[in-house]
Formats: sequence, structure tokens, C-alpha cells
Amino acid sequence: MLNTKQQEFVDHAIKKFGSNELTTSQLKEANVKFGCKYAPQWLIKNTDFKIGKSLFKLPTEGDFTSSIKAETKGETEKVLTTKAPETETVSEAAYVVSSLTGNIVPEKDPVFVSFGNYPDVKSIIKSKMFYPVFITGLSGNGKTMGVTQACAENKRELIRVNITIETDEDDLLGGYRLKDGQTVWQNGPVIEAMERGAVLLLDEIDLASNKIMCLQPILEGSGVYVKKINRFVKPAHGFNCVATANTKGQGSDDGKFIGTNVLNEAFLERFPITFEQKYPKPSVEEKILVSTLKATSKDELDFCKKLVTWADVIRKTYYDGGVDEIISTRRLVHITQAYSIFGQKIKAIEVCTNRFDDDTKNSFMELYTKVDAGATAEQISEQQRQADMSSQMDDNDSESDDSDAI
Repeated sequence: MLNTKQQEFVDHAIKKFGSNELTTSQLKEANVKFGCKYAPQWLIKNTDFKIGKSLFKLPTEGDFTSSIKAETKGETEKVLTTKAPETETVSEAAYVVSSLTGNIVPEKDPVFVSFGNYPDVKSIIKSKMFYPVFITGLSGNGKTMGVTQACAENKRELIRVNITIETDEDDLLGGYRLKDGQTVWQNGPVIEAMERGAVLLLDEIDLASNKIMCLQPILEGSGVYVKKINRFVKPAHGFNCVATANTKGQGSDDGKFIGTNVLNEAFLERFPITFEQKYPKPSVEEKILVSTLKATSKDELDFCKKLVTWADVIRKTYYDGGVDEIISTRRLVHITQAYSIFGQKIKAIEVCTNRFDDDTKNSFMELYTKVDAGATAEQISEQQRQADMSSQMDDNDSESDDSDAI
């Protein structure tokens, strides 16, 4: 059934042009009366009304015939008979609008280097099976990049959604929006991915609240009932869901990843497999940095080696509890990019480590000077171990002196 405004448009258009088969230009002209310079979207977006190239058949209200008088030059009366669309009833705010247009297949990154779980992720995406994947790992180690490049290599459409604590059902499934002066239903990214058979990437999913539970039936692959528009959406062939997170959905006890939440166990159980993404091996990381610099017409193999050695020492110290911060692969890439801009190695490292507190930044800079002077990772680690032992002995001596004083 047409709503009041839609019926008014239909009556006016037929009266104006003496026909219920109108071109897009005629629809635009008819819609001027209602303060809009475009053809009505509720009409041209519905394929049931399209009968040819830029030609549409105006609907009538209900499943019955109606007679509409048309006053045209040379005619006294013309009776037009039409039948309402059989597949979907048109009602107020019920027609669906897609916001995605054009190509949404990611582009290949020329400097991307495969490592870790990438071959497995690529195989899953290539299979076009519905097989949800959970990828966890520290920040900046290529979780999102791997999924993006796997889709690019397999020419698969990808819809990425960045999850926050505020993300709710309206953001994911869709909701009512105002478009061209009318209230319409706007598909959310999840529904878009399902209907297109695309890969849905839920980035930083451990930041979500319990509102993410609306995805429960979708992660089972059985489709979802969208109650707001009384419609059941089934996933098209090829649809899959990949989630990335810094934690395993158990929260961050050390406070490293503030804002992460404990996810519902039943929700996590919907992911058949979990990949633990680690930082690439030094040899692989070196390839990444070399490729990044070559893309800027610079070739500094020695600098790349030193950066990788520097980062490797910091990570080992981090895992041993010696420092609270870490140098990620992403930050190494940022340093090489800064070097390509400024042409100064120390400055590139400095501006990319300024985000850390002064003590951490200074210790990182001091460590790099040792690496740049030719010290190996093993030598630096041994120096660090001896320094830690010396510090521990000093602490013990201090405690002994305090005991004697008492």
C-alpha cells in the first residue's frame, strides 16, 4: 500500500503526463511540485517498477485496479489500469537504500609481505565458505592488513567495520534515515555484506559492549531477522566474517589495552578458529622495511637491519617485563617513511617515538645508538642482563644496610 505522499505523487504524475509509464526526466519534473529536484528514490530503487532503460511504471495502491482521470490535450478522459507489485509491499519508510556504490574490492599493497597466518587466512577467503575467523595479537602486527590483502589477492569484496563501545544494532544492521525528505530504511554494513556475499571485517571487536550480541545468528550462518522492517535476510554465497582484536575477548588485565571488554562466551564460541598473530621474524620484517623504502626510491638495507635488531631487543625486554612499551612492525614502517621524508635517521626515530613517555623514549634512543654503533642483539641483551643483575645486587645491599641500621 502506498503512503499518502507516494499516492499524491503518483496521482500528480499521471495527471501531468497522461500516462503511468514515465522516464526518469519526467519523474524528476513531476517531483518538483513536492520540493525535490530528483526522481523519487522509493520508486526508482524498486526494480519491480522498472520496465526499461530509464523507464518506470507508476504503481497504484493495493492489489486492485484503479481509474485515474487524466486531462491531456486532445483527450477528454483516459483510464489507466495497473496492478501493485507482487513481491514486496511498498509502505512508509519500508524501502531499502544501499549506501555502497562502485568497487569495494581492496587494492593490492605493493610493499605487502606475506608472513604468519596469512596463507591460512587467504585460503579461507578464497574458499568462499562461511567460516568465521577470530584473529588476536598485539597492536601493529598486521592483523587487519593480512585480511585486507587476502581479499585483494582473491578479488573479494570487503566491508570493514571499526567497533567501539558505542557500536549497536542500528550501526551494524541498519536503521531509519532521512533521505530526499523521506524516511527510509538504510542497510547497515552487516546486511550489505550478507546480501553482496562479501567479507565482513569486524575490527577491534574486543572494544564492543554486549550490544554486539545482535550478530549471534549471523555468526551461525543462518541469516538474521530484521524486526524493524519485518524482513529475514539470508547471506549470499561467499559471505564470511573475520574479527580482529588485541585480546582474546577476555579483557586486558595489565591495562595495556584500555577499553577492551570481556566478550560473551557464547558469542566467542561462534568463531570456529582463532589465529594468534605474532610479529614477523626479523628476516621477514627486514623485507617489509626494505620494500617500504624502495617504494620511496631509497635503498638503505643497513638502516633496515639496524631497525629490526633494535625492535627485536625491545620486544625481548618487553616480554621479560623490562619495559612497558613495544616497537611494533607498524611503527618500524612509520620510521622508514619518516626517514624517506626527512632524510635523517635519528630524527625519523625520534619523531616516531615521541608518543612514549620521556624515560621510555630516551631509553629507546640510547638503545638505538648502541645498535647503530655495531652492537648485536645478543651483546645488548647480555649487557642488559648484567645491568639488571647489578641493579638487583645494589637493591639487596641497600636492604641489608637498612637491616643493620635497625
